[in-house]
Amino acid sequence: MKRFVETLLVLAALPLWLPVAGLCALAVLLAMGRPVLFRQERAGLAARPFRIAKFRTMLNGDGDDASRLTKTGRFLRATSLDELPQLFQVLTGEMSLVGPRPLPVRYLPRYTKEQARRHETRPGITGWAQINGRNAISWRDKLALDVWYVDHRTLALDIKILALTVWKVLKRSGIDASEGETMPEFTGENSQSAAAPG
Repeated sequence: MKRFVETLLVLAALPLWLPVAGLCALAVLLAMGRPVLFRQERAGLAARPFRIAKFRTMLNGDGDDASRLTKTGRFLRATSLDELPQLFQVLTGEMSLVGPRPLPVRYLPRYTKEQARRHETRPGITGWAQINGRNAISWRDKLALDVWYVDHRTLALDIKILALTVWKVLKRSGIDASEGETMPEFTGENSQSAAAPG
């Protein structure tokens, strides 16, 4: 039922988000050139790998993330417009609108048994952790919120998360922990720094 409802929502909103996605793609192309999309292998449902797609926000090359992040990229991140390509992945079934944010496959051996339960549902474009601190909370707290969602997920909760996500995006709160930089890597249970970009 959840997949059916989310597919209908994404298709119904297609006339709204598709033109915006086109403008974002053009902005990235003009500001940074090709490729327009950033792709990375992430862990999805049942920890199966898939390639997530986002609009590119950083220049290629050497240097830290802060120095490679462009003005266009900073705007896309602040407004979460860089996530728009993932709406296509909702249609393909790789992702949901709501669920734990998919994290890099290399993190899989680092989770505790409890933390690994975040993969019992499809990963989402937004989630319970995203409306409760996003990049401003520790890894331990973020993963605990993901597991809480797995245990309590309902259609009503998903609607609440979607509504609060819109509010958070409009407020631009909790987007980045440090001037739009990519967050520190998750290294395991001792990782207490802020969460990774999701």
